[in-house]
Amino acid sequence: MGKPTRKTNPTVNEVFARYPEGVRDKMTFLRELVIETAEETEGVDELVETLKWGEPSFLTRNGSTIRMDWKSEAPDQYSLYFQCTSRLVDTFRMVFDRTFHYEGNRAIIFAINQQIPVPELKECIKAALRYHKVKDQLTLGI
Repeated sequence: MGKPTRKTNPTVNEVFARYPEGVRDKMTFLRELVIETAEETEGVDELVETLKWGEPSFLTRNGSTIRMDWKSEAPDQYSLYFQCTSRLVDTFRMVFDRTFHYEGNRAIIFAINQQIPVPELKECIKAALRYHKVKDQLTLGI
């Protein structure tokens, strides 16, 4: 399996540069985790990194948009957002139950000082990156 072609809008780096130092490390970790997961996921041949609503976002041909952000109004947390009209977050809740803290049907929320359960999060990211190929499966291939 070859590495997907990666296209990054230069303004994404500007957004990361504006995050406070401790937050930037957390956001960069999430960013690298999405990229690493895309590289490991069969069927992901292109990963586009851009901004949606001013937030770093990832797009794939067969996937659902993944966004991430930290907001100064909630400085002790940061989030990974998924399309609220998809089955993604509901499925994550079904499969991983209390592994994550969720916001409705649109996000996984992380506390700044939280240890991220990487294998489980990578499964969530993988499901989003391939969503249109797996949306008919009960647990989205997880």
